[in-house]
Amino acid sequence: MPRRPEPISRRERPAKPALTRAWIVETAVRVMRAEGLERVTMRRLATELDTGPASLYVYVDNTAGLHAAILEEMLGEVDLGPVSAAGDWRDRVDAVLGSYSRVLLGNPGLARSALVARPSGPNYLNLLEALLTLFAEGGVPDEQAVLGLDLLLQSATASVVEHAGHEEPVGSEWNSVAAALTEASPTTTPRVAALGMQLMHGTPELRRTWGIRMLLNGMMHTPVPE
Repeated sequence: MPRRPEPISRRERPAKPALTRAWIVETAVRVMRAEGLERVTMRRLATELDTGPASLYVYVDNTAGLHAAILEEMLGEVDLGPVSAAGDWRDRVDAVLGSYSRVLLGNPGLARSALVARPSGPNYLNLLEALLTLFAEGGVPDEQAVLGLDLLLQSATASVVEHAGHEEPVGSEWNSVAAALTEASPTTTPRVAALGMQLMHGTPELRRTWGIRMLLNGMMHTPVPE
């Protein structure tokens, strides 16, 4: 009679480490850096963490919440040093938002998600605090500061989304725009024809910096409507 195989005790199997929100987000960031944000799904993370997708919902509500958690983690890389540096407050706002933009540029999918994601952790609050501190230093009234803060972050994020993946406007779409501007009719669109390719002037960095300055100057002199 053949011998029965020796049963394997569960005590001899290595136990899985306990799931934590921090571990889930850390894994999500690693997958995003390697393969892009679009690959960061609950199912993919469950495979990476050797668990079932349902287990992740205990820690993260949904994919949108997961992306917001990733954004919160990445905001820790934004350089807030300019807040305590010397120099014009506008230049230092530009420096902080420039660092914010570079973080997003390194992860184009994250930039698109940042347009709608709502992080709520300490890194996000530190970014808001840094910008509000500089606004206060520049004498921006609180009412204007609150609205301007949102517009500045939206503008910086949208600029990254527009230019993510290339440093200059290239490709068939931009070529079509350039052709349309060059061939614009002086009769039906005289101003467009007169400016022509100037309408595509400026690097993404120049446009971002000018846009920040425009918004900051507008914040100072545009009262909030009743």
